[in-house]
Amino acid sequence: MSPLNLLPGAINELIVTVTDTHRLTKADRYGMMAAILDESISEEERGSLDRLIRSLIKGRIQVTDELSIVL
Repeated sequence: MSPLNLLPGAINELIVTVTDTHRLTKADRYGMMAAILDESISEEERGSLDRLIRSLIKGRIQVTDELSIVL
C-alpha cells in the first residue's frame, strides 16, 4: 500500500471550506479519509477533524453528492 501524502495546508483548507459552506462534498470526504489515515498529522489537525466529525453528527453540516463546490 502506498503512503498517503497530503498537500501542505490541505486539512486547514478543508476545514475552512466546510465551515464556510456547511457542506461536505465527495472531494471533501475523500480528503477527510486521507487525512484521517495519515499517521503524521499533528494533534491540532486531528482535533480539527474530530470537531468536523462532531459537527456532522450534530447535523450542522450537510453531506452532498456534489464532487466539489465552486465559489
